[in-house]
Amino acid sequence: MHFTISNHRLVDAPFYPSPHQDERPEGESIDLLVIHGISLPAGEFGGPHITDLFLGCLDCAAHESFKPLEGLRVSAHCLIRRNGEVIQYVPFDQRAWHAGVSEWQGRTGCNDFSIGIELEGTDTAPYTEAQYKTLAAVTRAIQENYPQITADRIVGHEHIAPGRKTDPGPAFDWQLYQSCMKHDTITG
Repeated sequence: MHFTISNHRLVDAPFYPSPHQDERPEGESIDLLVIHGISLPAGEFGGPHITDLFLGCLDCAAHESFKPLEGLRVSAHCLIRRNGEVIQYVPFDQRAWHAGVSEWQGRTGCNDFSIGIELEGTDTAPYTEAQYKTLAAVTRAIQENYPQITADRIVGHEHIAPGRKTDPGPAFDWQLYQSCMKHDTITG
């Protein structure tokens, strides 16, 4: 699997522009990749709710758990669904609103210098083989275009907001992801 990036967007991936984005601070380099996990409602997969949230049109009356999301303005650069489909919401050169209060290696406000990728999932349900393959392919494309994002600059939301966030959680297999990065396949 291979992705290319043109004009800061994945070629051949659906693009639904989120209103929840803005310019990065001038002179800020893109040098961190943050992996997240999300499901709406919690623990349920499929459906339009994640996209609706990122596009600012989530019907908060559609499920009782959506009430606290009323007025929330959040986005990610990309979402990778359980079947491996990738959707892009924010061009990579723009600031998506995915990290919130965050810090990495003494730098605060990780949205300023990171790319955020959401995986449809939970902290406890294993992510799918298709997601690992797609994530590895998207990561390789990102690294080709943003070479400051080296292997040691790929983190989970839990690493930049410890105590506040837990995703992608213990269900995310970092070794499997790294293996897919090297071999473009699932081994083991």
